[in-house]
Amino acid sequence: MKIGFSTLALFMKSFEDFLDTATADGFDLVEILCEGPYWPRNILSQAEGLDVFASYDVDVFLHAPTIDLNPASMNQGIRDETLRQIKETLDLASKIGAEAITTHPGVIHRLEDRIREMGKHFAIETLKKANQYAEDLGVILSVENMPHRYAYFCNTAQEHSYFLDQCGCHATVDLGHANTTNHPGSFLKLEKIYYYHLSDNNGEKDQHVALGEGTLDLSLINGIERGIIELNNYDDVLKSRNLLLNLSK
Repeated sequence: MKIGFSTLALFMKSFEDFLDTATADGFDLVEILCEGPYWPRNILSQAEGLDVFASYDVDVFLHAPTIDLNPASMNQGIRDETLRQIKETLDLASKIGAEAITTHPGVIHRLEDRIREMGKHFAIETLKKANQYAEDLGVILSVENMPHRYAYFCNTAQEHSYFLDQCGCHATVDLGHANTTNHPGSFLKLEKIYYYHLSDNNGEKDQHVALGEGTLDLSLINGIERGIIELNNYDDVLKSRNLLLNLSK
């Protein structure tokens, strides 16, 4: 398995710091969280320092901005801006040679079935347009499953599969999110899984604790090809990486 980490654990450091750390600690992959100072629109407008990615033998993924954005919003202006920022993330991925980007499927803020159905329609419409743009650029668009809450889309493997089929995109399977459902293994059966997010929790909340410190069945990790450890603390990233290496022996 190729193992990497989310830059959430090193937030506010430079691209070069991310890549230096990944190289020094023997990681194969890095997923750059495109929030705050790593906002794609800002980075693309500056167009400086992006040649650094060609100097490292590390596969790069991007996580599109999701804070304050929502492909399922009832507000078309929010949906349009969400699509714009997903496209900008895809542009950045193409520019730096990133293989894929991950984005979220959306959320509703009024817990009614009729609103949820409308939001699902809007989300699929938005993500389908984003995937067409991704295909034109030759970048993978990967939609992530969410924790098991009514407000979130793709909170079951069945709904995640429906989104993938309707949008034509790939899947990022977050095993921490899947662990908040009663059937985390069902997500492993999805088609077109491109990579995984790895973290642990108590089975109820998306806590992002180190692997082995929660209730996640670690045997689910066996056989996956690409895993991004998604934690807030880099020491916990290393602890989780060491556990993964021991599991593979």
